[in-house]
Amino acid sequence: MNTSSEPGLGRPDPGLSAIMSERRQLIGVAYRLLGSLADAEDVVQETYARWYAMSRQEQEAVNHPGAWLTKVASRICLDLLRSARARRERYVGEWIPEPLPGRPEWIDVRPGDTTADPADRVTLDESVHMAFLVVLDSMTPAERVAFILHDVFRYSFAEVAEIVGRTPAACRQLASSARRRLHTSQTPAAPAAQRAALVRHFKRAWEAKDIDALVGLLASDATAVGDGGGLVSAAPRPVEGDEHIARYLVDLAGKVPDLTIQERTVNAQPGLIAQQAEVTVAVFAFDVDGARITRIWAVRNPEKLRPWTARTA
Repeated sequence: MNTSSEPGLGRPDPGLSAIMSERRQLIGVAYRLLGSLADAEDVVQETYARWYAMSRQEQEAVNHPGAWLTKVASRICLDLLRSARARRERYVGEWIPEPLPGRPEWIDVRPGDTTADPADRVTLDESVHMAFLVVLDSMTPAERVAFILHDVFRYSFAEVAEIVGRTPAACRQLASSARRRLHTSQTPAAPAAQRAALVRHFKRAWEAKDIDALVGLLASDATAVGDGGGLVSAAPRPVEGDEHIARYLVDLAGKVPDLTIQERTVNAQPGLIAQQAEVTVAVFAFDVDGARITRIWAVRNPEKLRPWTARTA
C-alpha cells in the first residue's frame, strides 16, 4: 500500500506507515490463534477496515494504535474460534492447521547445536510448530487467546482480560490450563539437527520405496493424518503404526509415478512437499521424539496450499 493519504479524505496521513508496519505482527497473532493463514489475512483486512472506518479525530484519540489493532484483531479471532466448532463439524475428513511456508530450503544446523530449542519459554518459532498448533486447536477459544497473547506475545493479563472479557485472574487461570494441555501432550523436543536428519532419511527411504527403512525411522505407535478437505483424496482416518504408515506411503508413491518429494521448511521445522508438474499437491509436517518420527501431518486440501503453489510453481 503506497498511498500517503487516508482513504476518502485526501489529507496526509502521517501515521499510515506506523499503522501498516503492524501488519506482520497482526498476521502472526491471528495465524497462531486460528491455525489458518488465509483466515489470518482476512482478520487483518477486517481490522484495518475498522481502523479506517473511524474518523481522523477518533484515530488520533488512540494512544497506542498497535495495541488497538491487536486488540481488535484478537477479538475478531475469538469470535471466529467460537464459531469454529460448527464449521469443523461440516468439514470432510481430518482437519489439520494450514501449513505455514518458510524458507525454500532448510538451514544447515551443526550436530549438537540446540540453540533452536530453548526451554526457558515459548518462542515465536515454536508457537507455529504443527504439533503446537494441533494442541492449540483442542483448547477452548478463551484458553487459546489467553495463552497466545500472554505466553507468546507477552501481553499482560490485564490487557488480555480486555480482549477476552474476563478478569485478569481468570485469564491467568486460562493460560495456566493451556500450559498444562501443552505439557501433557508434547513430546521432548529433539535437537534441530536430529529432526532434519530424520526427515531427510525419511525422504530418501520414501523415494526408494524402502519399507524396512521407513519402518526403522518411525516410532512403533506413529500416526499419520491426512487432510484433503473433501476436495482431494486423503486417508479418511489416521493411519496408525509404523508398518501401516510405511506401506501406505510406498503404495501411494507407486500410484503416482511422477510425484517428486522436496525438502522445505514447514511451520519453522524441516518438512517435505510433494509436487506434480512442479505444482505442490501436499505438504508434510513431522513430530520427532528421540530417534523416531512420531507424527506425520499431510495437508492435501488445495485451499490450504495456495501460498505453497504460489511459492513453488
